[in-house]
Amino acid sequence: MLTALVLAPAALAGVFLLQQTWFEVFVAAAMVLGAWEWGRLAGFGQRRARLLFAAGLGVLLLACIFVRPWVPVPGLMLVTVLFWLLALYWVVRFPRVGAWEGSLSRLLIGYLVLTSSWFALVELKQLERGNLMILLLLLLVWAADVGAYVAGKTWGRNKLAPAVSPGKTREGLFGGLFSCILVGALFGAWLELPLLSLVYLVVLSFCTGLASVLGDLFESMLKRHQGIKDSGRLLPGHGGVLDRIDSLTAAAPVFVLGMWLMTEL
Repeated sequence: MLTALVLAPAALAGVFLLQQTWFEVFVAAAMVLGAWEWGRLAGFGQRRARLLFAAGLGVLLLACIFVRPWVPVPGLMLVTVLFWLLALYWVVRFPRVGAWEGSLSRLLIGYLVLTSSWFALVELKQLERGNLMILLLLLLVWAADVGAYVAGKTWGRNKLAPAVSPGKTREGLFGGLFSCILVGALFGAWLELPLLSLVYLVVLSFCTGLASVLGDLFESMLKRHQGIKDSGRLLPGHGGVLDRIDSLTAAAPVFVLGMWLMTEL
């Protein structure tokens, strides 16, 4: 609880108080910490190898800060969403052999997941209502998590993905998705959106919630493959940074792609 009381205000302060450039650095720092832990998920126990991987992502994100205006973000988000569809196939097939099992494959996946998440959050930040959109994204991720926990503890009977995460249930999934729909509807009503836009936002909230669950399951699959419980120990009581942002890494590209499509319709 104490860790959560520090993390949530820090995240919201980073969203609402930092200007664009400093926000980009802020998110990049979180992704680099995630990269340090991802090296362990990729099978590199040596600190030097993990440090090189994290430093490599840091250099890449530093370059992205300068070249971002010329990067076709919608195309990158589409590629990332297609990857997450492939990741869904891997999660369903686990523990059968998958193309992700090689250490190099998992390192490359880490670069894609963390870099695309950075682009997604940075893209949202620069929108007219960017801070509110990031807030909505965070609320959807949190709602999917909390709703799933409450519904799973109360009504959970049927396992969702026992080979990957035995504690998750289908009832929990439904509870989390219902929470996302509720958050999207209330947020759209608060913004006084037209009916069609409100319906679209509710559908997008549902899809974002699904992606959030997939991000959590995918990291759980990698941890189970490596035989570890948490991605790291940086956050007392919460495990590692990846354990906090795994859902966000999948939800953010889906949300941003959906927001882009909304503006094009």
